[in-house]
Amino acid sequence: MSTDGKTIPAGPALTSDHPHARSLAALKEEASGCERCELYRSATRLVFGEGPRDARVVLVGEQPGDREDIAGRPFVGPAGRVLDECLAEAGIDRNICYVTNAVKHFKFSQRRKRRLHSRPNAGEVRACAWWLGAELAVLRPQLVVALGATAVYALLGNGIKVTAARGQVIAPPSGPPVLVTIHPSYLLRVRGHADVAAARRSFVDDLRHIGEHAGNP
Repeated sequence: MSTDGKTIPAGPALTSDHPHARSLAALKEEASGCERCELYRSATRLVFGEGPRDARVVLVGEQPGDREDIAGRPFVGPAGRVLDECLAEAGIDRNICYVTNAVKHFKFSQRRKRRLHSRPNAGEVRACAWWLGAELAVLRPQLVVALGATAVYALLGNGIKVTAARGQVIAPPSGPPVLVTIHPSYLLRVRGHADVAAARRSFVDDLRHIGEHAGNP
């Protein structure tokens, strides 16, 4: 597909080699010992995706956070709660969604007793595209939602920016169509009641596009 006359390439998750697993359980077991980049050395564990095998929609975030790293499950912290609330407000049944991240290990910097989020670099995203691509190959969803810039890069490459493409559904030459939007953690950083409310409404409006492409049971 093209937009504004430009060809849309696929990102590393849709163009790189990946394992060919028969099930998500087998893929998760294979991924558990991943050492494809250096992030495994500091993280507690690899946090794999979670959701139904017949999920119509895959929601892709950036990476697990501190709480996800401890729990071993994606989107169980504050951003995950915001995501669940906004999906409900958008009328999207959470049960049709599989949630995962572009990078499966928590990258952080240590500040005394706190572990502060650090953004994964392009090399780390490319290394972990091995697993994201495999998840998508097993699931074969009707739609993928890219939550934030790291997910957009993993799925669509460098040519698509969140601010310009937000709310658009883009079809790469390979793989399922991709809805571009912000990461829900952005809503936790907005200051001012009016600004928070407006940002949340915009995010919910983006998520409503899921129903147009994947529907609900």
